Amino acid sequence: MNMLFHFNRTQIDETQWHELLDNSSVASYFQTLECYNFYTSLSFMTPFVFGVSENNKLVGLLCGYLIADGNNVKRFFSRRAIVPGGLLLHKDISQDALKMLLTEAVSHLRKKTIYIEIRNYNDYSSFVPTLDAVNFNYKPHFNFHVATPNVESTFSALSDSKKRQIKTAQKTGVEWSETTNKQEIGAFYILLKQLYATKIKLPLFPLEFFEKLVELPNGKLLVVKHEGELIGGMACVSYSGKVVYEWFVCGDESKRDVYASVVATWAGLEYAAVNNYERFDFMGAGKPQKSYGVRKFKSKFGGERIENGRFLYLCKPLLYTLGKTILTIKKIS
Repeated sequence: MNMLFHFNRTQIDETQWHELLDNSSVASYFQTLECYNFYTSLSFMTPFVFGVSENNKLVGLLCGYLIADGNNVKRFFSRRAIVPGGLLLHKDISQDALKMLLTEAVSHLRKKTIYIEIRNYNDYSSFVPTLDAVNFNYKPHFNFHVATPNVESTFSALSDSKKRQIKTAQKTGVEWSETTNKQEIGAFYILLKQLYATKIKLPLFPLEFFEKLVELPNGKLLVVKHEGELIGGMACVSYSGKVVYEWFVCGDESKRDVYASVVATWAGLEYAAVNNYERFDFMGAGKPQKSYGVRKFKSKFGGERIENGRFLYLCKPLLYTLGKTILTIKKIS
């Protein structure tokens, strides 16, 4: 069988890329050309895309970005390659072609990064043995998918507490809307940055990400307002009339009885339902073995809890272990 590895964007035929998206059961927005071009437009990350062909037909794609955070020490230990959404694979891809895609991608990335993480938003269970054979180890990770057939059914599936909170917020005048306004993007970012600094304690993309996201055909910022003040919102992307993905969400919880985070989440669900998307994807709900308050919050919105997991490849195992210790200490301090 004739196999060929493609190590950059110029080697991948655009028509075949679109055809692969149409012929894959694990396709997502994050493997599209639009998403790759979006990564390319951002100053703080370095995108990559690798492909593999069998008999002159593109059957596999790995699309993501290289990123690091903080000062020189932190940047050194946080160098990572992230593949959001998972691999883009043709339903008939051979094991040999999949192995070639992964091993060649590793050979191109390993000098630049400490680890490679593939974050799955679809079911890759049938591919686990092949990935494991080339040291991409499966790591359990939860998520929630919410069916959004229409607004009435989507609202009905919410927990009683979330229904009550949304109704209470609406009675006080809380509303959500779509925006591309730079001042509103900035106000949303201030709230999101505060959330990441005080509760989530993970790196956050710069403001540039959100300003450029709203310029995408499939990128949206839904903002929540009360009495003219922006109190929350959701940055999301959509794919092929099928899925809306919650990329970032936040709400000002200092104000009682407006339930900003609840309404921000409902904004994404209602947007998906109104615009005839099949489902809403929360893009993650934590590791099964760890207690996670956000998981409990997300579980109240009528979704199905799933475990599509992640794949982790350690390019530099010793630095990975040392880096986790150093970065944990820095986070605590």
